[in-house]
Amino acid sequence: MIPGYLTELFKHQQYDSNNFFLIAGPCVVESEELVMEIGEKVSGICKNLGIPYVFKASYRKANRTSASSFTGIGDDNGLSLIKKVGDTYQLPTTSDIHAHDEAAMAAPFIDILQIPAFLCRQTDLLLAAADTGKVVNVKKGQFLSGPSMKFAVDKIKLAGNDKIMLTERGTTFGYQDLVVDYRNIPWMQEHGCPVIMDCTHSLQQPNQTTGVTGGNPQLIGTIAKAAIAAGADGLFIETHPNPAIAKSDGANMLRLDLLEPLLQELVRLKKAVV
Repeated sequence: MIPGYLTELFKHQQYDSNNFFLIAGPCVVESEELVMEIGEKVSGICKNLGIPYVFKASYRKANRTSASSFTGIGDDNGLSLIKKVGDTYQLPTTSDIHAHDEAAMAAPFIDILQIPAFLCRQTDLLLAAADTGKVVNVKKGQFLSGPSMKFAVDKIKLAGNDKIMLTERGTTFGYQDLVVDYRNIPWMQEHGCPVIMDCTHSLQQPNQTTGVTGGNPQLIGTIAKAAIAAGADGLFIETHPNPAIAKSDGANMLRLDLLEPLLQELVRLKKAVV
């Protein structure tokens, strides 16, 4: 079931309340043309399939392997364009914040504050996000178990905010790979929060000697189907018209023209497992 705080965010959309919800968009705001194209395309697909949709893009990429990697077009520009997508297509929006002083800055532009996995234990960041009154989506650290995420949930609740979501995004497996433990989906649901499967970042291959993170995008469908079968409430999928030229995370994003057929399969699967 979609909790009330998300139902309010989806009030401008028509959707099947038994469906999973989708968080999708490009890894980072590269240009106005890119975010508007993706917002229009994905919102149309989700409307046709009855999937409630949140537009996602990072206004800044703070966690990059190489100093030469693209980080964004400027915070104000990035946040303004995310808001423009939301306003234009009547969508809730999300982006990640990286330090406690970014929470108040980003909150006027987005509906869901996303806490990156590496930062899920940063108390001041969690409290600052909670203080905005926005929905807070905490990604499970690659170094944590699902049960241990209760402490992140407790911090946000103690700050007076119970609008919390948790995201599974894989667990460190050696130096250059991740593995998904699907037990974390029901384990994190025990914390009383919707649980999302990050189908793209969970396929990253970090710490490559090139300084650019690798990935296995051919397995996005596998991760997504298994997550729906395991009872995930939502899916997170980064997508781009041409991942080969994307300025961030191109190695594990889904090509935009492959999103609709995948979502069609997932809707059929969701109906079979409800």
